[in-house]
Amino acid sequence: MLQVLLDRVPANQPAAVSGWRVAALRDRVYPALVPADTNATGQLLTDLSHAEWHVLDAFEDNLYNLARLTLDDGRHGWAYVSDANAAVLPTDWNAAKFMNRELGSYVDRCRRWRHWYEEQQPREQVS
Repeated sequence: MLQVLLDRVPANQPAAVSGWRVAALRDRVYPALVPADTNATGQLLTDLSHAEWHVLDAFEDNLYNLARLTLDDGRHGWAYVSDANAAVLPTDWNAAKFMNRELGSYVDRCRRWRHWYEEQQPREQVS
């Protein structure tokens, strides 16, 4: 997904954060990071440019808010988190199921979104 959205996969490192879980969402194939009495694991992207942040901010819908979290190892990271309780299911998101069943169509969705996004950006004028 990152390759399609950003034209590269940024450097990343494993990360964990207590007090959060990766929740499944009603009627969506992607997850949300929500407050919980558990531990969430994922990847911390370590070299995003300002332009890439803008792309990711535009891509994420209003279900998410950007929050600075303290990771279990003491580092800090930014994450798109949600408190949209109506859409949150009691089960955790299943990454393997997503990769096996949904990833291809989700990448296609990302590709269509990026094309739309680029069409919306002002064109640089050449003099």
